[in-house]
Amino acid sequence: MKSFHILSIVFLFITLDTFAQKAPLQKITDPYFKLVRPEFNGDLAYETVAFVEQYWRLAGNTGFNNTVYRIAEKLETAGYVLEEKAKDSDRFTYRIEIREMRQPTWEPVSASLKIVGSDENLLSSETNRNMIYQYSSSTPAEGITGEVIYIENQEALSSTDLKGKILFSDKVNYRTLQSAITEEGALGALTYDMPTYLLPEKNTTSIQFRGLRYDEKNPTWAIALSFEAKEKLKAALEKGKVEVQVKVETEIYESEELTVVANVKGSKMPMESMVFSAHIQEPGANDNATGVGTQLEMASITTDLIQKGKLDLKRTLTFLWGDEIISTRRYINEKDKREAEINWGISLDMVGENTDLTGGTFLIEKMPDPSAIWTRGEDKHSEWGGAPMTVEQMKPHYLNDFIITVFEAQGAYADWVVKTNPFEGGSDHTPFLQADIPGLLLWHFTDQFYHTDNDRLDKVSQKTMQNVGTAALVSAYTLLNTDAKTVDHMMGLITATAQIRLLTEGQLSKKSITEGGSKEEEQKILDTWADYYSKAMDSIKDLVPEDDEKTLRRITLAKEAIKAKVPRL
Repeated sequence: MKSFHILSIVFLFITLDTFAQKAPLQKITDPYFKLVRPEFNGDLAYETVAFVEQYWRLAGNTGFNNTVYRIAEKLETAGYVLEEKAKDSDRFTYRIEIREMRQPTWEPVSASLKIVGSDENLLSSETNRNMIYQYSSSTPAEGITGEVIYIENQEALSSTDLKGKILFSDKVNYRTLQSAITEEGALGALTYDMPTYLLPEKNTTSIQFRGLRYDEKNPTWAIALSFEAKEKLKAALEKGKVEVQVKVETEIYESEELTVVANVKGSKMPMESMVFSAHIQEPGANDNATGVGTQLEMASITTDLIQKGKLDLKRTLTFLWGDEIISTRRYINEKDKREAEINWGISLDMVGENTDLTGGTFLIEKMPDPSAIWTRGEDKHSEWGGAPMTVEQMKPHYLNDFIITVFEAQGAYADWVVKTNPFEGGSDHTPFLQADIPGLLLWHFTDQFYHTDNDRLDKVSQKTMQNVGTAALVSAYTLLNTDAKTVDHMMGLITATAQIRLLTEGQLSKKSITEGGSKEEEQKILDTWADYYSKAMDSIKDLVPEDDEKTLRRITLAKEAIKAKVPRL
């Protein structure tokens, strides 16, 4: 029996490997590509970005709410019905969730910074709309004039008379300065803090947006400087005493938080679903007006294809627009407000970049796999970076390689670069993973205009949004309509990718050992990858009916076949 069992595993591995090569997943996805590509032209996505990016968006403020109403308007045009007006027979519905906010919302109006005696502004919000710290209060209409004191280090705060002065530092963070403002009577703060990956000496006018703690009892203001403004101010200080005039106008007011949820109800298994999430807040065009716009066109195309009888979806497809992480986590946790269980979650964040201008490669941020523990070979973290992870934090699942395969197919078709990065977190995919729901991120990095006021419409590519939206829809349609053939191809895909990964990691481990690496540690890496892919294969069972014993048995054998392929060092 043992010999027969081993031979069965090896035979299955060879059979599936051959199957993966001769009948790739594209035989399942190609019909959906042919359906979506002619429809997704990016017009609605781009028009939406142009509308959204004109606003500085924070939950509850004018720009955020106007974006919500714009989304609702376009959804209705596409055929979605407001839930409270919908009939049981309506498959396309949407709702706007309204919630109280724990603190007031905020929005910038105008600001300027001028060195006293100069005819020109050092900064103006007309050209640097990120200069005002989020939740800054307003100055008097005539502005505030004060002497600038340069703060070299934290010790200087306790050894300098700060009362009535305006603090300036490119060394000390604002959180530290804010305490001095409230306790020592300083007037406000000017700061400079631009990461090197933003190339501040090249993009000299860029300002990355910053925020301060909202304190109703101790209102204060702060201005973030561009590299150019920082250098001019330091040069002036080298010549002697410097006074500046600061004018800041902002609005801080009570509001409500809005979230849009749109559903395409599944025809056969409506209680299972995929969720796409795109956050509205943040002031940029790529971040994240492109996610908002791309997802809106995806929602519109889906209803159009179904209404024309070209498509049916067995499971439910959900589109979510709201406040980053907060809205997604709440949607996951508030099970009483949704009918379907969530099978997969995908975040669209910064998905429309003109990479020739931004430098930010399109990336699929994978669910936690061993590359997030041992990042080597072709695996590389972005400049965002990732915290060290453990084996216990891995999330083995077929979703990683499936999404990568679909996007690479679109990349090959459109001559579009698709890369991956190990898990790092920080966007709407995180709440899915924290809830043990398969989830990953579609994004771009490293973007030299990330979170800066130079992230505007001219940095956006309609073609990129078209590529991302097309591949995202094809991925969704394939999973939502999974059948026995899809399962077969998914097994072949995981088998093939597991074999490639084990061969690659084996070569890296042998090289490491020849360079003095630990044989035990290298074997642990290989065993961890084999365990990861074995469990990823096991996750395919979620797509298989419980009574399909034959397929379930094949999955079990395929798992064992993967572990049998682990290189022994």
